[in-house]
Order: sequence, then structure tokens, then C-alpha cells
Amino acid sequence: MNPDELVYRRVFRAPRELVWRCLTEPAELAQFWGPSGMTTPVEGIVVELHPGGRFETLMQGEHASHRMVATFTEVVRPERLAWVEPVSGVETTSTLHDRGDGTTEVVIHQRNVPEAMRAPEARAGFLTSLDKLEQHLVHLTLGDRS
Repeated sequence: MNPDELVYRRVFRAPRELVWRCLTEPAELAQFWGPSGMTTPVEGIVVELHPGGRFETLMQGEHASHRMVATFTEVVRPERLAWVEPVSGVETTSTLHDRGDGTTEVVIHQRNVPEAMRAPEARAGFLTSLDKLEQHLVHLTLGDRS
């Protein structure tokens, strides 16, 4: 792995189709996208789910906002989702592995990551977004049982 690459792995207690839905539908993305302290209103999310389609999010915080603009490069339902951010050059590939026991391992591989996004604080912030996704999935799966 090159110094400008990052890999995040997380196992979620949810079926792959549900995790895919959370990663690709604006109403679901709005529930967790962005680090702790940031929100991403559904109105600020664009998902054109096909290669060449737009993927945009507008994260808002108390003191700042950040717009991520990307283009999907690969969409293989429900196992792989990839995009590139033209401004920063970051390439992100998310792979969803069905573990066969009702859980899903998500591997997020980022390439061409700028130094600022590789800083420990930035990486910790990214992990809080995965924590928020985990909490959202728990809410969705528990909601399915009632």
C-alpha cells in the first residue's frame, strides 16, 4: 500500500442489501454521512447510481461546511461502489462482503488521499462516520423486528 492510501474495515451486524441501501440512498446517507458534529441534510445529497453519475454531499457543522463532489466509476449492486473526486483526486472503493451470518464486512479503500485527510484527526473523524452508520444500522435492524 502506498503512503497516500487508506483502508478502513468494519463488520456491521446487518445484511449486505441493507448496508448497500444505506450507502446509496440519500435518505439513509443523511442519517450518518460525515464525522461526528457534522450533519448532511438529504437536500444536500445527490446520488446518480451508475458509472458516470454524480455523487455529492454537503456536510454542515457549527463552524464550517464541506461539499464533496464525485463521479461514480463503478456500481456493482450490492457488492462494490467506487467514485473519484475530481478536485482532490481521491479515489474511493467500498466493497461489501456478505459474511453468510447476517453480517456484512465493509472495506473502504481510498487512493490519492491528500496529506490533510491522512492526519490522525481526519482519520478519527472518518471513523466516527462509520460509528454513526453502525448506530443507524442497529436502529434499522431493531426496527425491523418490532
